[in-house]
Amino acid sequence: MAKRERVVRMSVEQPLWRALTGYRVLTMVYAVLLFAFGRDRYERPWIAVAFLAVMCVWTLATLPKVANAASCTKRFLGADLAVALVGILLTPLADAHAQSVEGPTLPSIWTAGSVLAYAIKGGWRWAGVASSLVAVANIVERGHPSRDTLHNVLLVWVASIAIGYVVEVARASERTLARALEIEAATRERERLARDIHDSVLQVLAMVQRRGTALGGEAADLGRMAGEQEVALRTLVAGGLIRPSLVSEDESEGAVVRVVEEEEHDDDSPLDLRLLLAPRAGAKITLSEPGAPVLLAPPAARELAAAVGAALDNVRVHAGEDANAWILVEDWPDEVIVTVRDDGPGIPEGRLEKAWGEGRMGVALSIRGRLRDLGGSAELISVPGQGTEVELKVPRGKAGQGR
Repeated sequence: MAKRERVVRMSVEQPLWRALTGYRVLTMVYAVLLFAFGRDRYERPWIAVAFLAVMCVWTLATLPKVANAASCTKRFLGADLAVALVGILLTPLADAHAQSVEGPTLPSIWTAGSVLAYAIKGGWRWAGVASSLVAVANIVERGHPSRDTLHNVLLVWVASIAIGYVVEVARASERTLARALEIEAATRERERLARDIHDSVLQVLAMVQRRGTALGGEAADLGRMAGEQEVALRTLVAGGLIRPSLVSEDESEGAVVRVVEEEEHDDDSPLDLRLLLAPRAGAKITLSEPGAPVLLAPPAARELAAAVGAALDNVRVHAGEDANAWILVEDWPDEVIVTVRDDGPGIPEGRLEKAWGEGRMGVALSIRGRLRDLGGSAELISVPGQGTEVELKVPRGKAGQGR
C-alpha cells in the first residue's frame, strides 16, 4: 500500500489579499492621474513628482509582500505606512494652499491600502492603530479638523476596523472547521478499523471463548481469557483511543487539514460482485444471482461483499451452525441490492441497542457503517421465531467512491 496525502485548504482570508493587491495598483494610478490633471495648482510640483515616483516604485516592487499573510511582515507594514504618512505630510509643501482649500493629499486614497494591510494581517486592533496614525497625519496636514477631514478619517476608521474584525472571525471559523474535519476523519478511521477488527480478531476471540467453554478443563480457562480480551478490545475500539492518521494546522493561508490515506494500486476496472460472493455459498448458504455480471467499482464491490460476510457471520454466531441462509443479488439500473435472509430464531426487540451499549458493533459498523460510506443503506428486519433479513442497497452513482 502506498501513502498519499490529501490536503484540504480553507482560506477566506486569501481573496482579501488578492483584492488588496489590485486596490494598491489601481489607487496608485488614481493618485498619479489626480496630480496630472491638477498639476497647475501645485507651487512646488517637483515635490509631488518625487513622492509619486517613489510611491509607484514602492507599490510595484512590494506587490509580492501583499500576496499573503506570510509575506506581509511587520517590517513591511511599518515601512508602507511610513510612505503613506510622509506623502500626507508633504502635501502642504507641494501645494501651499492645501491647508486652506479642501483637496486630496498626494497619496490620496492609496493610503487606505496601508491601513487595510494592517487590518488583514493583524485584525481590528492593528487596523485601529494604523488608522489613528493616518487620522493624526491628516489633521496635521490640514492644519485644523475640517468637516471633510473628519469625514474621511471616520470612514477609514470604520472600514479598516470592520474588515479587521471580519478577518478575525473568519480565522476563528476556519480553525473550528479544521477541528471538525479532524474529528470527522478520526471517527471514520476508527469505524473502519473497528469493522476490520470485528470481522477478524473479535470473531476469533468469540469462537475461542465458545469452544473453550464447551470443552471444559484447561480449554475453559483459555476461553475465559479469550473472552476477557474480547471485552477489552471491544472497549478500546468503542472508546475511540485509536490515533487518527491526520494532522491539522493553521497556516497563514488558512486552516489546513492533511489526511493521510492508503492508496491501493489495483486495477480500476469494475469487479463482478458475483465472484466475490460465490465463495460464501455452501451447504447451508444459497446464493441467487443474475445471469449477467454485477459490475461495481472495486472499493464498492469489496465493501459490499464484506458487509454480506458480516451479515453471514452474525447468522452463524446468533442463529447457530445449523441455520440456513439465503443471499439474493439484484442488479438494477440505478442500484445494486443484496438481501441476506436466515431461518434462525430472529433478534429479540431491543437486542441491537443493548449490543451497541456492550460494545458489540457488528451490525452498526461492519454492515451499516460500510453501506453508509458507500452512500447506500442497510435495513434489518427481524421477527422473533421467523428469522432475520438484511437488505443492503448501494446506489450506482455513489458506488465507486468507496471509503
